[in-house]
Amino acid sequence: MSAPVVIVGTGLAGYNLAKEWRKLDTQTPLLLITADDGRSYSKPMLSTGFGKNKDADGLAMAEAGAMAEQLNAEIRTHTRITGIDPGHKRLWIGEEAVPYRDLVLAWGAEPIRVPVEGDAQDAVFPINDLEDYARFRSAVAGKRRVLILGAGLIGCEFANDLSAGGYEVELLAPCEQVMPGLLHPAAASAVQAGLEGLGVRFHLGPVLASLDRQGEALQATLSDGRLIACDAVVSAVGLRPRTALAAAAGLDINRGVMVDRQLRTSHANIYALGDCAEVDGLNLLYVMPLMACARALAKTLAGEPTVVSYGPMPVTVKTPVCPLVVSPPPRGSQGEWTVEGSGSDIKALCREASGALLGYALTGAAVQEKLALNKELPALLA
Repeated sequence: MSAPVVIVGTGLAGYNLAKEWRKLDTQTPLLLITADDGRSYSKPMLSTGFGKNKDADGLAMAEAGAMAEQLNAEIRTHTRITGIDPGHKRLWIGEEAVPYRDLVLAWGAEPIRVPVEGDAQDAVFPINDLEDYARFRSAVAGKRRVLILGAGLIGCEFANDLSAGGYEVELLAPCEQVMPGLLHPAAASAVQAGLEGLGVRFHLGPVLASLDRQGEALQATLSDGRLIACDAVVSAVGLRPRTALAAAAGLDINRGVMVDRQLRTSHANIYALGDCAEVDGLNLLYVMPLMACARALAKTLAGEPTVVSYGPMPVTVKTPVCPLVVSPPPRGSQGEWTVEGSGSDIKALCREASGALLGYALTGAAVQEKLALNKELPALLA
């Protein structure tokens, strides 16, 4: 029997690649390996579950067994690979050697963990997959006060979702505005005001100094001395591409696992896509680039080498209280921002001196202009 194509990871990247490839090749053996239970779900939906009153089972779309049948594949769940041997085209699961024809790394990114003083470190919950979400939902059942660490995209989405689910939310981050690396300040103010209208209380500037138990509750001590009483803490301070196993195998690493436009790593027959991959210098932790990579890599694995292209890649942020779509200007570009609108309806545009559109941030009613503006945006990878 010929060696299988092996995909490590069953998130959106792994499963979507498998689906796209199976459209082109129905027979070559396929093995998917995942450290979790292998259920198919859409990770962006993790920050909509409380508002929709959905538990982890409600967010899951298919069990691993159903996915194995659909994909004509073997899926090994709760399994961690321990090493990669590129020279012999095999990987290791403990003492077991698993050969591969081609190996695809789709193992995503892991939450950045911030060290916390105090005796309640176990009450800090990253929510990066379905099992994390299930643990957090269980922890806050019957509780009402949640502290969120991080004011980025994920922190703001959870603030909106938890508020919609009936929780009292406080948000703590060492920055001057929400989504500082992503949003023009005018758009950030609109989003923050919308969340404050839901009752979210912001503490921008300080960090969490310690977290301690006080009876059934928790007390968070901030670096400026303020105290916040809460029942659980969500850590949304960011994600870091998983690279350790790739680095140990000698693959080139920068921010993520470095790949070219065909998603090839520095070793033959090993590819990467999704949150763990740095594609021609871009590490984009969003769904649209992931889908483009899955379609291109499926063709390459089916014998038709294909380069991936990224068109404009605007990001829709799930903050229903203040709808938001943002397309940051490309790296290294120079432009001037102009801002129109007021209140929750902000249109911030970044243009070159020539007038060409580089990026935008649209909130509220201005979101309706995204389709017209997308036609003007430059491609990220032409």
